[in-house]
Amino acid sequence: MEGLEHSLPLVDFFNLVLGRPLAVLLGLFGLRVKDPGHLLPDYLVMTLIVVILLSVLLGLAGRRVQMIPGKTQVVLESLIDFFEGLIVDTIGENGKKYLPLVTTVGLFIMTSNLLGLIPGFMSPTSKLNVTLGCALVVWLYYHWQGVKTQGLLGYLKHFTGSNPFLAPLLLPIEIISHFSRPVSLSMRLFGNIFSEELLILIIASIIPYLLPLPFMAIAIFTAVIQAYVFVLLTCIYIAGAVAHEEEQ
Repeated sequence: MEGLEHSLPLVDFFNLVLGRPLAVLLGLFGLRVKDPGHLLPDYLVMTLIVVILLSVLLGLAGRRVQMIPGKTQVVLESLIDFFEGLIVDTIGENGKKYLPLVTTVGLFIMTSNLLGLIPGFMSPTSKLNVTLGCALVVWLYYHWQGVKTQGLLGYLKHFTGSNPFLAPLLLPIEIISHFSRPVSLSMRLFGNIFSEELLILIIASIIPYLLPLPFMAIAIFTAVIQAYVFVLLTCIYIAGAVAHEEEQ
């Protein structure tokens, strides 16, 4: 597997420019870097590129909001409407306050999934470190929202149920269920994106140029679907965490 991986020129450039300064900075905290030329891993560089790309593009687009929207504004408004509609359908009208987190996660994952289809780049989400990081953000966020909206004791009732006699049975089941969520979220996304990138890489190494194109077209569809599934599950988890408040 390691033999199939290759160093990306863009990653080498980032390490050439930032490797030594970061190594010196880490040295001030007692951390020694043996090889500053390979300090930044590929997934970290690609994640940084996605963050910068989204921040710049969305920041510029946000400054050009007009009463009569142009093509870019129409696309952005359609994306926001899509995420908002998904939240309302899953959580309810009060769920609109979760739009920033859901939209950010959705756009980051979709952009990361699609980035690997550009020659010279790779999908950050083809690495488990990145997908696990996204899953943990969602996991911590919906627990925080559950405690914030219902109070600690009210939220803990989700784990024990309303019947005190069933609490000893439900508590371990709920704990296992909640701890398995970041695992399933991260592994599902990682497995799908990694496998499609590996398939395209193998096909391209055998017959380059034309043969990988159909697989790349399928990969675009898979990238969007995986981002949608991740966002949908995020909405479902948030809805479950704040269900008691919404019912009231």
